[in-house]
Amino acid sequence: MDRYDVAVIGGGNAGLSAALTAREAGARVIVLEGAPRDFRGGNSRHTRNLRCAHAQPDAFLTGAYPEDEFFADLLRVSGGTDEPLARLVIGRSAGCPAWMRRYGVRFQSSLRGTLHLGRTNAFFLGGGKALMNSYYAAATRAGIDVRYDAEVVGLDISGGTFSAATVRTGDRTETIRAKAVVLAAGGFESNIDWLREAWGPAADNFIIRGTPYNRGTLLRLMLDAGAQAIGDPKACHAIAVDARAPRFDGGIVTRLDSIPFGIIVNNDGERFYDEGEDAWPKRYATWGSLIAAQPEQIAFSIVDAKAIGRFMPSVFPPVVANSIRELAAALALPAQKVESTVATFNRAVRPGTFNPDTLDDCRTEGLLPPKSHWAQRIDAPPFWGYPLRPGITFTYLGLKVDAGARVQMASGDAAANIYAAGEIMAGNVLRKGYVAGIGMTIGTVFGRIAGEEAARHAG
Repeated sequence: MDRYDVAVIGGGNAGLSAALTAREAGARVIVLEGAPRDFRGGNSRHTRNLRCAHAQPDAFLTGAYPEDEFFADLLRVSGGTDEPLARLVIGRSAGCPAWMRRYGVRFQSSLRGTLHLGRTNAFFLGGGKALMNSYYAAATRAGIDVRYDAEVVGLDISGGTFSAATVRTGDRTETIRAKAVVLAAGGFESNIDWLREAWGPAADNFIIRGTPYNRGTLLRLMLDAGAQAIGDPKACHAIAVDARAPRFDGGIVTRLDSIPFGIIVNNDGERFYDEGEDAWPKRYATWGSLIAAQPEQIAFSIVDAKAIGRFMPSVFPPVVANSIRELAAALALPAQKVESTVATFNRAVRPGTFNPDTLDDCRTEGLLPPKSHWAQRIDAPPFWGYPLRPGITFTYLGLKVDAGARVQMASGDAAANIYAAGEIMAGNVLRKGYVAGIGMTIGTVFGRIAGEEAARHAG
């Protein structure tokens, strides 16, 4: 039986941020990562960037991104938040890149086609996989113990005080004791049975673009132990992904960014939402839930030759045809209905100056739903089509925390020595919707807070 000052459960960005911070403070730390070594890092290994406020440009960020603008961007998509906690995340986001550099993380300028995030988001050189490799190398140098394939199947909690975790590795079970614990094991998105409880049979058509190891075991253990929940079980970071993607772990490359450049139709060949509602970094994460509400949870992106080269290349090739009728047939859609939908859309398009870098004046008139920006007639062959499914990255149902990352119990008291960071508590800040990169911001900021507070309690 091992005893530590701080046990960190979960080995993604939030967990390693907590572990490194606790070790900085002199704590003896162990990280329990449920995935095998080659798949360590949770959803963080699929990321590319972190959203951060900054007062002026630097080598990798253009312009300034004030805290108030960051907060307004969040509110525009989230429909509410815990304002003090959101302000805390945003205020401390400015210091995240420098802290990350201390542990070997390197940055690069944003690439063309990356959702126009060069001003708001710091991009990791090598992506999330490289970031996590840097963190784990730093953890090794710092003397942090790391266990892989370490599934936590039990928590010893009494009166809001943690004393031990029961850990299963293969056929072996052991007890890890610690003076404080940081919970950073993500949401429940890979637990299809739990998703089905929230969504019903529709969940069977969802694609889980993130790690298959976020099954929600730790979240369920905490709720059963009397922790206070926050967030809607149906709320999640869900985007449009290619319907041909693998069921789990497809990552960022399965995302399709063609939506603003054409129209989206459902299985009946009908449009159902404004494809040009707002800037893509603020709206791309609304499309998962929209598609989840469509028949059979599927939709189709249709663009013409004018859009080719304007969005990030897809990992799967488009379905290509020389006419809308042929494209509809190739996508197994009702050809006459799709032709009618496209013709109606084309008649509603009003002339304007097309500019994908801003909210332009290309719109429709007299069409429901409208297309508010980037509306161009779909009339130039070849025509491309992509099948879309809801792609869930992480769920928002989680643990309520305070500004010190302490888990709040249903009794109304704060847990004595239990802290949470990352996706398992992101529902405090995110109620619905998403702005690109904020998940990594929440994980880094609250990971550092949790690590510091846990080390202070242990000391």
